Amino acid sequence: MTSTPYRGRFAPSPTGPLHPGSLLAALGSWLLARHARGHWLVRIEDVDPPRTVPGAVAAQRAALDALGLTSDADVVHQSQRGARYQQAIDRLLRDGTAFACHCSRSELAGQGGIHHHCVARTERAQPAIRLRVPPGSVVRFHDGLRGTIEQDVHAQVGDVVLRRADGYWAYQLAVVVDDGDQGITDVVRGADLLDSTPRQILLQQALQLPTPRYLHLPLLLDAQGRKLSKSDGADALDPGQPLPALRRAWHQLGQMPFATAEACDAAGWLQQAAARFEPARLPPGDIRLPGSGAGTAAAPADVAESPSPLVGPAVRSSCS
Repeated sequence: MTSTPYRGRFAPSPTGPLHPGSLLAALGSWLLARHARGHWLVRIEDVDPPRTVPGAVAAQRAALDALGLTSDADVVHQSQRGARYQQAIDRLLRDGTAFACHCSRSELAGQGGIHHHCVARTERAQPAIRLRVPPGSVVRFHDGLRGTIEQDVHAQVGDVVLRRADGYWAYQLAVVVDDGDQGITDVVRGADLLDSTPRQILLQQALQLPTPRYLHLPLLLDAQGRKLSKSDGADALDPGQPLPALRRAWHQLGQMPFATAEACDAAGWLQQAAARFEPARLPPGDIRLPGSGAGTAAAPADVAESPSPLVGPAVRSSCS
């Protein structure tokens, strides 16, 4: 039997410019796709208009192009896929696995914010749509970096929002439909989305979609242990200086330094990196950066003993 060819993706949300944490996820997913001789796609997750920053989509795509990280297929924008999301919800409503919910956040606060049954006192003109998560909905999956993960989705999450009461599509619905439509076999992303995976697997099962393999990369943390975030003002990447950013991300991914005499541009560097990438060296834990800025690279714990510089030994470049 022939296995399905590897298809991975990088799916940033346009809430600000790409920063070093974004690059870590982008480069890690790209390297794993190339290691598997597969395809790597870019998807813009602009499903939440109130959080979309004007100009961020163009800035992110320009930064990816400057870094040499170009999609192997047309870039998909979630904001253009409402009809597909509606089809999925209509199917779930017909099957009885989704339902209209009129509960407000304040009404759910008495249940710890977790929806197990509707407590709404009045009906909304436009209710939310939720996935029904019955008792016993325990999901167990294997993460390629963190091993076996288990979550009782009923107890810890409750019924999952698919369309919000304000009419916007929920991330959980959009990402599952998109991964299914794009034939994604491997989801490689930051560990901040690890907790979302079990509810996405439940939704895949409800829609009879295949479940991809998952691998959640480490997060970059600031000196206080907080995740670097576009919305929190993390330093943006400089598209005019792609090689230093790529070298830092390579180091943070636990990879061994190498001489880059022939890497005159990002494309050349990526070609060399793909040939040298070792998935077994990916660090399993998050990475705290020293100081207050986001631009300083920290060595992951499993390679901290290496005295080698980030860019390898000094060599003469043949670049003109």
